[in-house]
Amino acid sequence: MKILVTVKRIPDPDESLKFAGGGLDTSSSKWVPNAFDEYAVETALRLAEIAGKRGKKLAEVIVMSVCPAKQRQHVTQFLAMGADRGVVVDHNPDELDTIAISKAIAGVFKKEKCDLLLIGKLSQDNEGNQVGQRVAGLLGLPQASFAATVNWNKDTLEVGREVDDGVEIKRLPLPAVVSVDLRVVLPSSVVNNVTPASHKYQEGPRLASLRGITMAKRKKVKVLKLGDLGVTNGATEKTVAIAAPPARAAGQRVGSVEELFNKLTKEAKVL
Repeated sequence: MKILVTVKRIPDPDESLKFAGGGLDTSSSKWVPNAFDEYAVETALRLAEIAGKRGKKLAEVIVMSVCPAKQRQHVTQFLAMGADRGVVVDHNPDELDTIAISKAIAGVFKKEKCDLLLIGKLSQDNEGNQVGQRVAGLLGLPQASFAATVNWNKDTLEVGREVDDGVEIKRLPLPAVVSVDLRVVLPSSVVNNVTPASHKYQEGPRLASLRGITMAKRKKVKVLKLGDLGVTNGATEKTVAIAAPPARAAGQRVGSVEELFNKLTKEAKVL
């Protein structure tokens, strides 16, 4: 089986935002991997490996990113985590709309003849959550969004999604598209039915080992252009402006429950 995982670099969410020219100023930003992409790669690695048996794998894990070819450090980081190889679509993602991005992913999926696409549920920089659904539509494949658990059994995936009144289980035939949520990296969330059931993973995505960092430099990274995938940018979406939210007004102290009730009912009118 081949598992394709999409990855992206984003400005560090822990840094203070800087605005310039009606948008974000990222000229001095520190760039880090999108956290939900880390969860997706960890999910793929747990599905692919037989824990405790180094070198024995059930699937090949390919990480893919749309980014300038010279700015692919995040791809190397995911290779160091354990992914087998990478694919880079050499283009600035900020110049592409989500339709073009989705077509590029679908093109790589077909070109590599993959069986499963794993994608983070959203991108932290813009809170975007539509690429996975678009790709599934383009490929005509079944999909499950916001996966908290994944159980792989031969040609079928069982995906658990937390909903308001419990857990919804979706059974998908492969090939398929799955977007993952943060609980997918709990110790027992991913099952490939070959790793012993007694094995418990450490919570969260794994850190790259020294050996992994060394091996990452030797792993293949294929560089493609949009044209290689038959994709053009239709520019159907455009960011008009980005601005900081207005500052909150200072809080007020009240002297009694009655005064609080009056303010909530007569001034704020929320009750």
